[in-house]
Amino acid sequence: MKKGLCLLAMLASTMMLWAQKDIVDLKIEVRADYQREYMDGESIEENCGFRGKYLNMAISGNINDHFSYSWRQRFNKMIGPEGSSFFDATDWAWLAYNIKDFEISAGKQVVGIGGYEYDRAPIDLYFCSEFWNNVACYQFGVSGAYSFNEGKDKLMFQFCQSPFRNHESAWNPADKNGKVRNLDMYAYNLMWYGNHGIFSSIYSVNMMEYAPGRFINYISLGNKFTFNRVSLELDFMNRATSHQTFFFKDMSIIGELSWKPIDCLNVFGKVSYDVNNTDNNDYYVMPGTDMTRLGCGVEYFPLRNGRHDIRLHANYCHTFGKNGNTESVLGDNHSMFDLGVTWKFDVLKIAKK
Repeated sequence: MKKGLCLLAMLASTMMLWAQKDIVDLKIEVRADYQREYMDGESIEENCGFRGKYLNMAISGNINDHFSYSWRQRFNKMIGPEGSSFFDATDWAWLAYNIKDFEISAGKQVVGIGGYEYDRAPIDLYFCSEFWNNVACYQFGVSGAYSFNEGKDKLMFQFCQSPFRNHESAWNPADKNGKVRNLDMYAYNLMWYGNHGIFSSIYSVNMMEYAPGRFINYISLGNKFTFNRVSLELDFMNRATSHQTFFFKDMSIIGELSWKPIDCLNVFGKVSYDVNNTDNNDYYVMPGTDMTRLGCGVEYFPLRNGRHDIRLHANYCHTFGKNGNTESVLGDNHSMFDLGVTWKFDVLKIAKK
């Protein structure tokens, strides 16, 4: 934490020197909640009470007409004492080069997997699917993107470290001290972002090594429909290991319906369904899983003029079914009630003249 605070102070000083020629946007994001969790009607005491959920620093900007950067650091994420790095609490830190409709970026990035639940920032989510709760979604890599159709479509290819590279498994067991090796494994991701009137999309096909030379493949289809003050997000993901082509056996389906009756109020309902009826080496939704999560909530934004810098929320969800992962946060007859506040404020914002 001390290293992070010193780095933040140095960064702020450097930004003041760059102010004459660069665009700088430095934000702090905080979310704190009061929650109650129950399993089979009994409260889970260690998960009840007030919780500091997120403390993030986010900075982005342009170095010149071609180079841009973005960095988000999560200060409430613990870093282990041995074999760890300051980057363990870094969501992303990348540098991009843009020329016309092409962009190349390198650094720590969001792993290119489709779907709107997956794409949304964690601070803006309250209860999520089994897949979301387990996926390691930030990895080092490189990517290239091409925008076309007047910016309505974008294709991106990404080559990055596999999210399974340090996952404990039969291929990578922990040692006697509970430490897991970082294996030399990679992921190959192709994504399409579309924006066409009432319909938007985040689609991907993915090949990820779960063991050296062995791949699990994703087809992930994120769909969003917007009608004035109503929006519907529908995500579908199918997963299969190499040489297996079956569909609908190992999959996740997530749907969220939102309605904004007035600018400062958002009401939503959400459902997720994760199932794995295979013997796949799927470490995020394990074999034997058949879980459903249902919930609803409300968000209130007290500031005027459509500003979302401050947000109050309340939500409730209930989960039922069976989970092949006995250590997962999702379990049968699990309920959660949550109240909280989020605030996002600018520390430094400088626009190039």
